[in-house]
Amino acid sequence: MAEPSAATQSPSISSSSSGAELSAPGGGGSPGACPALGTKSCSSSCADSFVSSSSSQPVSLFSTSQVHDLIFWRDVKKTGFVFGTTLIMLLSLAAFSVISVVSYLILALLSVTISFRIYKSVIQAVQKSEEGHPFKAYLDVDITLSSEAFHNYMNAAMVHINRALKLIIRLFLVEDLVDSLKLAVFMWLMTYVGAVFNGITLLILAELLVFSVPIVYEKYKTQIDHYVGIARDQTKSIVEKIQAKLPGIAKKKAE
Repeated sequence: MAEPSAATQSPSISSSSSGAELSAPGGGGSPGACPALGTKSCSSSCADSFVSSSSSQPVSLFSTSQVHDLIFWRDVKKTGFVFGTTLIMLLSLAAFSVISVVSYLILALLSVTISFRIYKSVIQAVQKSEEGHPFKAYLDVDITLSSEAFHNYMNAAMVHINRALKLIIRLFLVEDLVDSLKLAVFMWLMTYVGAVFNGITLLILAELLVFSVPIVYEKYKTQIDHYVGIARDQTKSIVEKIQAKLPGIAKKKAE
């Protein structure tokens, strides 16, 4: 009689042990597993560790995929808003001074926020509701920049600054004669461009190209690549002929 009772008790023991194994998150020695605590304490400790680890990393405002989607008009409303806003701002800067444009933009923003604040206060007074400040959700957002995030951004910027300084020194001290000649020709062409366009006009043209060329290239990629390849081959042959006639370059290649 004792054997059947033991047999009937063994499934419950095995099922409870298997349930304990399943209930332990990250079991089997997996990385980042929580200690053998209760369900509530384990989940809270995991959440606290995740928040502490993720809060130390700087959060970028725009990722590469978001910029790509913006340029290629994946979301027409969002791209249209960004393109229209920046274009109007650049056109305003072309017609007025920077101080006037910034002042009018701040006045327009303040007019919208103050009007909405007064409107919500009147509605709350009439309806006798206690909704509170209409911008409370935005006021509670933590926008402080930690010192660690600031240093990370500065380190990333210093990499590009040092690379640009090295390139400038290499070009102006003529480390490579061809590259320095290319810069001289480009600057000579820019003198003619500067005589026709100013900086704001160039920025307007650059924005129009940024929001138009990628989508056109995506639609006509095969034809554009064909003609670009022909132009690249022609340019390469011309550069090789120029390099062959320069004695310094020919001597450098011979060595």
